[in-house]
Amino acid sequence: MKQRWLLLIAANLVALVALIFVYPHLMVSPGPVINAHADIATDCFACHAPLRGASVERCASCHALADIGRRTSKGAPIVAARSPASGGVTKSAIRSSFHQELLEQDCMACHSDHQGPKLTQRTRKPFSHELLRPASRDVCQTCHVAPRDSLHRNVNDNCAKCHSNKNWKPATIDHDKLFALDRDHDVECVTCHVKSDFSRYTCYGCHEHTPDKIRREHEEEGIRSFENCVECHRNARDEPERKGSTGRRERD
Repeated sequence: MKQRWLLLIAANLVALVALIFVYPHLMVSPGPVINAHADIATDCFACHAPLRGASVERCASCHALADIGRRTSKGAPIVAARSPASGGVTKSAIRSSFHQELLEQDCMACHSDHQGPKLTQRTRKPFSHELLRPASRDVCQTCHVAPRDSLHRNVNDNCAKCHSNKNWKPATIDHDKLFALDRDHDVECVTCHVKSDFSRYTCYGCHEHTPDKIRREHEEEGIRSFENCVECHRNARDEPERKGSTGRRERD
């Protein structure tokens, strides 16, 4: 009797293993594939190597690195409208340039084809900028369209001054590198940045500063260019770092 039960269990295990290999999309799939892969939804081995999981080589057999964002997996050109909001750059062009800057071809580092259970659906893994070539990690415009809000409109410097590519938010800025906020200048931002437009500033938000007074005092010192105060004045205590400036004109 015992031997009979062992044979029955063994037969069931063999049948189960056979079913896994014949119908893997029904037996072991973690969830439906993304819509773009609907044609191969029942062909697990199009992406997976037996007993080794998804294979980069099998991804590259359909998705050539040089064609990503430019052509479909069937070789048809990808035509995308250029959006004025993105400066005329298409998303496909951004995807293409991004994939060219990767250190190595490791599709699974970012992508997970299966959508998974509804409560935890995710088709893209968190991206690490460490996957990019070092020279590209701080060149944000390679992949990202520059923001066009009032805060960033006139900011042309490196994004890394305020943002980190490990945690984009919250953004931080070392204000002392621009102007030290000492006891007398520890005021609300709108005092200097009118209407919360942080891309510009004015020093005329305080009673002792007026354009006529500043102009008169600087001309007495022989200083003719003084529109951008922080070019010379990094704080309210020390002597100016240099005299005169050619920077962006501040807003009155």
